[in-house]
Amino acid sequence: MGFQLEGPVLEGTLVRLEPLGHRHAADLAEAAEEHRDSYAFTWVPRADEVGDYVDAQLARAATGRLAPYAQISLASGRAVGATSYWEPRCWRSDDRLDAVEVGFTWLAASAQGTGLNAESKLLLFRHAFEEWGVARVDLKTDARNARSRAAIAATGARLEGVLRNWSRSWAPGEDGMLRDSAVFSVTAAEWPECRDRLSARVAGAVSRAAGATVR
Repeated sequence: MGFQLEGPVLEGTLVRLEPLGHRHAADLAEAAEEHRDSYAFTWVPRADEVGDYVDAQLARAATGRLAPYAQISLASGRAVGATSYWEPRCWRSDDRLDAVEVGFTWLAASAQGTGLNAESKLLLFRHAFEEWGVARVDLKTDARNARSRAAIAATGARLEGVLRNWSRSWAPGEDGMLRDSAVFSVTAAEWPECRDRLSARVAGAVSRAAGATVR
């Protein structure tokens, strides 16, 4: 049958990644409606679409090609966004994972810039490289999405190029249209440097949060 994506619970200091389920729907509905200005190019459901969104992700998960997560803020205990492993590729053996994508990522406005995204990437990358032994992790975003491209680059991932008409567009008013995708990657050789970079970012966010609590 070959490799099937199954994401375990991954927990850090700021965030816990739990396999996505309908138990997260109420929190995600609230998170998605906080402030939507940063979602212009990203698939983020409206509150009344969250049930269908979860169903769609679970249907993808049933194919073995997606492992969807809810991002749980450890400070509040609530789901504040989602992310996934996606597109497993086994080039050398049917049961050995060589590459995987991290995608379908979004966070509530209040969770952006808090270190949760950095720690989520740290947890996902670490599991992929150190447990699955992948050769690369890749990430893609709409080539027009400057905010997302900057966030991906900040993880230490390198821009490989732009693939034209690569996938469907999620931009409002572009139903049925294709987008250009900016492709980034981290290779196994680059992972130690990337790990240190993300760990430092997370440590800084934890320190800032602790300082805010003390004040």
